[in-house]
Amino acid sequence: MADRMRVVGKSLARVDAPGKVSGTAIYAADFALPGMLCGKVLRSTLPHARITRLDVTRAAALPGVRAVITAADVPDVRYGGGLKDETAFAKDKVRYMGQPVAAVAAATPEAAEAALAAIDVVYEPLPAVLDLEAALAPGAPLIHEAWESYTAIPILHREGNVCNRARIVAGDVERGFEEADRVFEHRFRTGMVHQGYTEPRAAVASWDSSGQVTVWSNTQLPFEVQNTLAEILQMPPSKIRVVVPGVGGGFGGKLRVGVEHFAAFLARKSGRPVRVATTSEEELTAAYPRQGSIVELKTGVTKDGRITAKAGRIWLDTGAFAGSGPGVASVATLVLAGPYKIPNLYLEGFAVYTNKTNCGSFRAPSGPQANFAVESQMDIIADALDLDPLEFRLRNIVREGDEGPTGQVLNGVGLEECLLKATAAIGWKDRRPGPGRGKGLACGWWTTTGGSSGVYVKINPDGTVALNTGAAEIGTAAITGAAQVLAEELGIDLTDISVVAADTFSTPFDFGAQGSRTAFAVGNACLAAAADLKRQIFALAAGQLGVEPDALTLADKHVAADGKRLSLADVARLSQQTGGGLIAHGTFIAPPTPYDTKRVEGHVYPAFHSPSFHAHAVDLSVDPQTGEVTIHKYVVAQDVGFAINPTYIEGQIEGGVAQGLGQTLSEEIIYEGGRVLNPNLTDYKMPTTLDVPRVESILVQHPSLVGPHGAKGVGEPPNIEPPAAVANAVAAATGVRITSLPITAEKIALGLVDARAGGA
Repeated sequence: MADRMRVVGKSLARVDAPGKVSGTAIYAADFALPGMLCGKVLRSTLPHARITRLDVTRAAALPGVRAVITAADVPDVRYGGGLKDETAFAKDKVRYMGQPVAAVAAATPEAAEAALAAIDVVYEPLPAVLDLEAALAPGAPLIHEAWESYTAIPILHREGNVCNRARIVAGDVERGFEEADRVFEHRFRTGMVHQGYTEPRAAVASWDSSGQVTVWSNTQLPFEVQNTLAEILQMPPSKIRVVVPGVGGGFGGKLRVGVEHFAAFLARKSGRPVRVATTSEEELTAAYPRQGSIVELKTGVTKDGRITAKAGRIWLDTGAFAGSGPGVASVATLVLAGPYKIPNLYLEGFAVYTNKTNCGSFRAPSGPQANFAVESQMDIIADALDLDPLEFRLRNIVREGDEGPTGQVLNGVGLEECLLKATAAIGWKDRRPGPGRGKGLACGWWTTTGGSSGVYVKINPDGTVALNTGAAEIGTAAITGAAQVLAEELGIDLTDISVVAADTFSTPFDFGAQGSRTAFAVGNACLAAAADLKRQIFALAAGQLGVEPDALTLADKHVAADGKRLSLADVARLSQQTGGGLIAHGTFIAPPTPYDTKRVEGHVYPAFHSPSFHAHAVDLSVDPQTGEVTIHKYVVAQDVGFAINPTYIEGQIEGGVAQGLGQTLSEEIIYEGGRVLNPNLTDYKMPTTLDVPRVESILVQHPSLVGPHGAKGVGEPPNIEPPAAVANAVAAATGVRITSLPITAEKIALGLVDARAGGA
């Protein structure tokens, strides 16, 4: 299909490239206003404690200090998504080390730091709950004693330190285990990891004389931040404007309010614009990282490798506040099912409070944790049955028309092609080519998040086009993809389109840059706007050319019929002379995916919309003495539906694998006694360019029924499978099965020592 297209399906330069390659693009961390003050946040030094004294008198009197605020200075409201349990500042007690206690605004960063040091705060320590087992133990201290009084959406199942329990039940799992020839039970654990975006969370706030506040922020969800600020500030959303300059990466970590409310409160009190930006230490101690988890799986299989039943539980450490936890726990159950036909399922996901930082969303929330367990166990079972892991998967995967775990009918299923192409590219038949070398495989499925998107599109009198969207460009080139869809429909070049994005006062609503949805949803909104524009264009041009509107075509920047042509620019000028110009509003909201409501309970996300399918394969070697892993080749075959811009999809795949390998091999926020031991980029080990292998991307295209030209979401999936693929390759190379992330050289080396001792 791409061969018939001029713009979509082509690897064209992104619309925001000039500013980024020239260094002239303005990011939120760069944004500044005249007279701007520096804002900083005082954070708790204990994981759980009562505040017995908080005195800011000395701090407020210091030279250069313009404002100091605490819980006493802001509305006493709780906010959050489906569960409202968080406050702007700790009031009576703190619930994690790093929780905001006060904030200051001063003329210089040095004066702000001095003010923080001058705040007198005294704590009375309380028992802290520092891991999942402790939080779930009978009689465990409650992180939120008054949790029952918190406002929450009705479907959440809450109890004690569990802020949601989501469940999928299909068939009869006990009968399924009885039908199995063998039953396998395993336990897996993953650590807490940070998104690793280049630009920290940053916001500048300024109030005008009418009482309107404007916040310039690097949020992924400007409209949600607008509404959350309205809740926190206790004022109408119409008085709050959120503008997104450039965003230096988000990966889910910038979905929710981060520092915007502090900047707004400080700016209002000081009467001056205030900028607040986090440090690397704050990012690693008080951001929205990926939840650590414990996963338990019980799977029944027949001796010929058919899965008869699966029971699974995943517990997610969501930290001191729910954040994205209830939703992530729900999505996790769909990942626990895997892309497999399993007639009997009993799957549960738990979001659990602990005295750690509030966790949130991270590229494919819950995907890597649950997939690591599922795909590791698939290899364990295959080896026990003396089956090739590829063949075992092929016997059980979903195919076109099959049902998903909650009863949704699956369309556009390209999983078999992904598996065959990834394994062929890695040379799978030679799975263990020599001592210390092995190949691993993992596959999965993922969603394209729904939510509405709107665009305004205007054709200028010179024939160029203005695209106005509420979506933020977070570095994925998704807006470029949407613009390509628009250019194709209007018969113009991509370079003819200019974009205005992510301003809650001047752009239409968009659900936000999340869940692999932006090019998908904004592209569909562009299709709707283009259809309206073509109707207007043909109506005007028909009169000029003396033909019926139905006879007209639009291509190469001209309207044509019967050998007659009229340029798009001429039509636009005519429209301005006879009416209000060529302007259209296009909207899109993904249709609901039907599912069996009787199979789910407490479920925030019961079906995967326009799901994508993917397979990862890796060839690596392990040093037998040190346990160090060297990756020789990494292959991803991903069913993208339709590749709107192949280059940027490949970029998303490469970046997702790099991020996934970080979680796999080295990254973990390490807590001890409630304190983060590695709150810096020296000790928190993200991979560098020297650590990441070249990634081979194979784009498989089984069109979705809903996406523009059949496209599916592409940004999140590449992050899901690296942990399991590497774990399986390490096991193939060494015989050592690592069941916890990260898979460090130390864990492998100790496993090799144990294996040698056991064989001696």
